[in-house]
Amino acid sequence: MNYMAYGTSTIEDNQFAHEVLEISRVVRVVKGGRRFRFRASVIVGDRAGKLGFGISKSKDVQQAIQKAQAQAMKKIVTVQVIDGTITHEVTAKFKGAEVLLKPARPGTGVIAGGVIRTIADLAGIKDLVSKRYGSVSRISNARAVLKALQHVA
Repeated sequence: MNYMAYGTSTIEDNQFAHEVLEISRVVRVVKGGRRFRFRASVIVGDRAGKLGFGISKSKDVQQAIQKAQAQAMKKIVTVQVIDGTITHEVTAKFKGAEVLLKPARPGTGVIAGGVIRTIADLAGIKDLVSKRYGSVSRISNARAVLKALQHVA
């Protein structure tokens, strides 16, 4: 069973917005039965080239999101964004997910779906063309996009 939730919030002190990519219910089987927890994956960004990604679990959904957000803030990476796009074409692979990101002319917009569009928005990228190959896992795709964006610099 997979719970999807989308939300945006801003942390006032440093102007980072966060987006919840996925919320999943995970189960651990113990002697007395099953124990349920929630796993949240969160991406944070300042819409000016800084991004972070975090995953965390908790018994409560809200607490899982807060923990994932705190973890994402610890893992901030810088992305080079020039004139609203990336500097050159880049590909990256993470596990079964592979992404291709291409710079686009001004006014093109973000031609991407799902996770790639969300990450591009939080990075401040206005024009981008992308293609996703392989896995449909949101987490694997998010990590592949972050890996690709790190190689742009």
